[in-house]
Amino acid sequence: MTGTVQSKLLAGWWDPAAVFSSLYSTDRYSFWLDAGPGARTGVSYLGAASPRSRFVTASVAQGTVTSGYVHPADAAPPVVTHETIFEFLRRDLTGCHDLTTAGDGFELGWVGWLGYELGSCTVGTPVHPSRYPDAALLEIDRLMRFDHHERTVTLVARPNAAECATAVADWFDQTVAALAVIPAPIPAATGPVAVPNPVAASAAPRWRHYPSDYAALIEACLAAIHDGDAYQLCLTNEIRVPGSWHPVDTYGVLRAGSPSHHGGLLRFGELALLSASPEQFLHVGPDRRIRTKPIKGTRPRSNEPGEDDRLKLELATSDKERAENLMIVDLMRNDLGRIAELGTVAVSTLLAVESYPHVHQLVSTIEAQLSPGVTVPDAIEACFPAGSMTGAPKQSAMTILDALERGPRGIYSGAFGYIGLGGTADLAIVIRSIVLDPAGASIGTGGGITALSTAAEEIEETRIKAAALLATLGVAAP
Repeated sequence: MTGTVQSKLLAGWWDPAAVFSSLYSTDRYSFWLDAGPGARTGVSYLGAASPRSRFVTASVAQGTVTSGYVHPADAAPPVVTHETIFEFLRRDLTGCHDLTTAGDGFELGWVGWLGYELGSCTVGTPVHPSRYPDAALLEIDRLMRFDHHERTVTLVARPNAAECATAVADWFDQTVAALAVIPAPIPAATGPVAVPNPVAASAAPRWRHYPSDYAALIEACLAAIHDGDAYQLCLTNEIRVPGSWHPVDTYGVLRAGSPSHHGGLLRFGELALLSASPEQFLHVGPDRRIRTKPIKGTRPRSNEPGEDDRLKLELATSDKERAENLMIVDLMRNDLGRIAELGTVAVSTLLAVESYPHVHQLVSTIEAQLSPGVTVPDAIEACFPAGSMTGAPKQSAMTILDALERGPRGIYSGAFGYIGLGGTADLAIVIRSIVLDPAGASIGTGGGITALSTAAEEIEETRIKAAALLATLGVAAP
């Protein structure tokens, strides 16, 4: 990627959902990092591959990174290198940190996911081969930026070496013309959001571990904790649902029913990640401040206000849930401490309750200042995978879980979002998410097991977390 970053502030406001549907719904390589329907804070980014965008995938089993072009008609064949995705990113982003950017957020670079199995590279634990690429990143040299607080829309682009001098200006003009035919957004209604009807699955879902098996795994976790091999184990399950769904339509159903400030749709060829994640893995700003917001502790929502308040208070005062969250806070403080300036790691929010359409969650926030010379890929590598998805201590927990879960997690419990050219990043954890592939859909669900856990409650938590995702696919929760 070459040239200077250019931007164009537009007059007016458009609904990102309407823009994505109109401009990018047919693009097989496209992205939408979504601040949520009706958002009044945050930033949404959306766009699609340009004629010279690279697409990069990683394989942990082979120890390789494959880099090619989305539109390869006049491009070189894919290049395979023997390195990790973090080594690739360090090399690719070298020299990009002094760019003049369009703002303090995503200023072009890479959008994609990092799968959980990359943890074998960062932590040195066993791994099961995944059916999906262990990392998939799309190079972005043009995007639309929606600032929900300022109600502004900005086009951002950077020409590559193969483009003429007017290529960016032409794209600006084409996009403005395309936006002119999109209807102005209708003011949000005060009533409930209408959820589109989902397409039903073609067959019953298949759980990797059904309740009796999962209960036995929980008992094995409790035994490992009793023996002192771990303090907490984030045990997970996978649900496979046969069928065929359109990624854009299905994401519309998901975001309407499960709005979130870190949602997203990544469409990469035959694969698509649809996420209503509420959990921020890592955010790095232009000031090199790094932040993580682990979630540990869950209660279901109730339609009855009094009962909903009771559940919220129960979560806030639960010894088990508070201990679970504190263990991960300590782990993430340690992870950040490896790449932060001495004395800058601090817990800015501890054990706050955040409420979402289907669940209450217990959330803490840890922040630090990156040490001089530490890059964004360095920081991601030091903290990956997120402690809230492993347990503690991280290496021991991941080793135990690999043996118990008996299969890969894939994209689930990894991270997705952007890694910018100018040294910024915002990655969410892949939870509350659906992965669509040619054979159907994959959903991950799980929870943290501590010494105070009971099998029945943990199984119910996995069901609650999966219910909205299954409903999105037209499947009733068990």
